[in-house]
Amino acid sequence: MKRKPSAGPTYVSMRTLKILSILLPPTLIGGFEYFRHDFLLHELSMETGNLYITLLTLLLSFLFTTWMFGRIRTMNARLSKEQAKRAVYEERERLAQELHDNIAQILFFLNVQLKKGQIDEARSAVTEIDLHLRQAIFNLRTPPEEGENFAARLRAWLKEWSALSGIAVESRISESAESLAPSTEVPLFSIIREAFTNIRKHSMADQAMIELGKTDDEGGWRLYIRDNGAGLSGESLPETGGRYGLSMIRKWAEELGATLDIHSSREHGMELTVTGPIKKGAADEIKSARS
Repeated sequence: MKRKPSAGPTYVSMRTLKILSILLPPTLIGGFEYFRHDFLLHELSMETGNLYITLLTLLLSFLFTTWMFGRIRTMNARLSKEQAKRAVYEERERLAQELHDNIAQILFFLNVQLKKGQIDEARSAVTEIDLHLRQAIFNLRTPPEEGENFAARLRAWLKEWSALSGIAVESRISESAESLAPSTEVPLFSIIREAFTNIRKHSMADQAMIELGKTDDEGGWRLYIRDNGAGLSGESLPETGGRYGLSMIRKWAEELGATLDIHSSREHGMELTVTGPIKKGAADEIKSARS
């Protein structure tokens, strides 16, 4: 089935713009000069002709450069929007695969417990499946091009997570989080989701705290997560290749060009800090993603 042509603005390639920028000005200006010398030489003095050609050059340069940069701006905005959507859809695909793997493992465990007649363990597995599904549905039910800003969506997710897990969450999400580019939001949310999954599964905490905002020098952003749980042993930290979830957090931090710092103890729980730069062109990416 053939695709219908897009109703949006006509696509102009960079090669076409280059050819036009080379040929159009000399063709129009040179054509006017030939016409002036052949037909208007006796009508226009040399001074008047020079004035006209100067004004014509200025007008044509203004019109052409305005049109050309408008095309370039449109192409860049479309490219940024497509990249942002692609990042969101790739993250959803990864989440779907992760959800499938987790539920498959839990179902296998549930089947084993039922065969053994261990009803309490089976009920715990069913509760775990229900929690996975409800969180996944909440994460996926809003299309990426719709809804509120990232800070508002994150607050709503934290509220839902707290209700499902029974763990109180203190959130300090700055409105400056809106300055993050969509391509940054996706892996950053993955880090947050994985960190809170670890809190729910392993920490035995009853309180958690999250801070997200710009750094003091306004040149980057900082994510800080803490819980009052049991902490992690040294072999479980990502630097030592421990738990899979923490290794994924390190991978996402590397994708963002961010630094990851984790402190953990049995007495004070776990503290996770991720600090990264605000990408150049983030404002244009945000504008194109919301248009």
